[in-house]
Amino acid sequence: MADTIELAGLTSRALAPPDLDMICTHRENMFLEAGGDPANLKIMTEHFRPWLQTRLADGRYYGFALLDADRPIAAIGLMSIDWPPHPSHPTDDQRGYVLNVFVEPSHRRRGLASALMQLADVEFKRRRLSFAILHATQVGKPVYEPLGWKGTSEMAKPIS
Repeated sequence: MADTIELAGLTSRALAPPDLDMICTHRENMFLEAGGDPANLKIMTEHFRPWLQTRLADGRYYGFALLDADRPIAAIGLMSIDWPPHPSHPTDDQRGYVLNVFVEPSHRRRGLASALMQLADVEFKRRRLSFAILHATQVGKPVYEPLGWKGTSEMAKPIS
């Protein structure tokens, strides 16, 4: 895939290590908008930042930013994660993972999240990934469902 493309008058480019602060800010704002506790989110970001820095540098965390002029206004994070062959992908030992989809409030309702998801599909195909997952907020579900994403039976439990 090209390093940059034109999309709805915006430029799309691959994420890079200098995007560390932008991704951390987007992630924190995303969880804050979903009802997260601000104090807890600050702690999360303190631990997320070094985790992300390593993965941006070595390419395990990849994705795209949309720029209005030179200002990032939306981004999507992607990962290839080890996963055993599964009925949904019986011959593959990896899944694509979508995370940290965020569009600045000033640029919402323009189809940018959907455009980012389409970029993700292309990138996953390029990396020969045939199945992807994400965890959606209530706000995100109406964006993802028309693109073919479906709910699963996943359950979660914090271990204390």
